[in-house]
Amino acid sequence: MALYDLSHPYQDQMPVYPGDHPVRLTLQRSVPEDGFTAYLLAAGLHAGTHLDAPLHFVEGGQMVQDLPLELFAGRGRLLDVRGQNPIAFRAEYAKLIEAGDVVLLWTGHSDRWGTDTYFSEHPVVHGELAEFFVARRIRLLGMDLPSPDGPPFAIHKKLLGAGIPLLENLTNLKQLAEADSFEVMAFPLKIAAEGCPVRVVARTLCI
Repeated sequence: MALYDLSHPYQDQMPVYPGDHPVRLTLQRSVPEDGFTAYLLAAGLHAGTHLDAPLHFVEGGQMVQDLPLELFAGRGRLLDVRGQNPIAFRAEYAKLIEAGDVVLLWTGHSDRWGTDTYFSEHPVVHGELAEFFVARRIRLLGMDLPSPDGPPFAIHKKLLGAGIPLLENLTNLKQLAEADSFEVMAFPLKIAAEGCPVRVVARTLCI
């Protein structure tokens, strides 16, 4: 068994989606001066590796705290979609993906993390593939992208409207390329909001 961290480090002034609140992680107290260390965090809930709950784009949709725990862990399926834009449906997915799977899209785009083009030039998910995920009733959709689409965010609305939360800004998906089977765990805070940073981990059972 091995554990793989699929999350970006959460740091002061880390990259955020254009227009989002900047991440400020500020030292408030230190051991030499105060006898203890304490930091203050001010950030939007979609910075770094994070989860989108339905409320993010669905009026009256579920908050993160409303989502059942069962959604945050399940059998993983890695789709190697590098070089695709849009990311399209393929017939073999019908045999590979089952209801309740956590599907991860490996585009390789995480290599651009921290660059000017990470948020502005990324692949998007084709509507037919999103329809397949909804019909197959997958548990979560994760991606090494800042978003599965752009304005007017039709893919967000389709997936979140069907109760499929999104894991965005994943990284290190290459580590799973040779895994025969793995489980994904992505537990957010029990927060009354539309999103939340999350530590996403894959656990391989055999390689």
